[in-house]
Amino acid sequence: MFTIIFGFLSHFIVDSFAKVTYHTPEPLKEDRFWVSWAIISNGITIIFVVWVILIGQFWFFFWGGFFSILVDIYDWGILRPIQNKGKNSNDESYWKQGYFFHKLIDKIREEVPPFSWLPNWNYERKGVIVELAIIVIFWILVIILLPFVSI
Repeated sequence: MFTIIFGFLSHFIVDSFAKVTYHTPEPLKEDRFWVSWAIISNGITIIFVVWVILIGQFWFFFWGGFFSILVDIYDWGILRPIQNKGKNSNDESYWKQGYFFHKLIDKIREEVPPFSWLPNWNYERKGVIVELAIIVIFWILVIILLPFVSI
């Protein structure tokens, strides 16, 4: 139960910190740097998933990961396609109107310290350094805490 609750709530924290990472809201397919970073970061994710399967902890990480992305599944995977169906959605204010969770995340990001103190580097390439640091810290924590995990 802790995994479900923490997984869901962790999305709010992670998305609030995403403000200081190279995390463009839309794909920049013409930008070689963006494409390269997308391949590298997705590759790191695939390596992590394969590693978790090999060490036999897939279901432990699966449920935490699944509940952490429910926010995106709901806002981006369900609401956005319904809202955009047959309408012009180029206006950023338009596509945010029907999003429940990401409105709350934006409010946390903009008004709650320490997140409100962070610079917005979503389009800054230097945000990759922060993202790499987060990935390294995450891997270290997983490796250190893994012996204490039991399913």
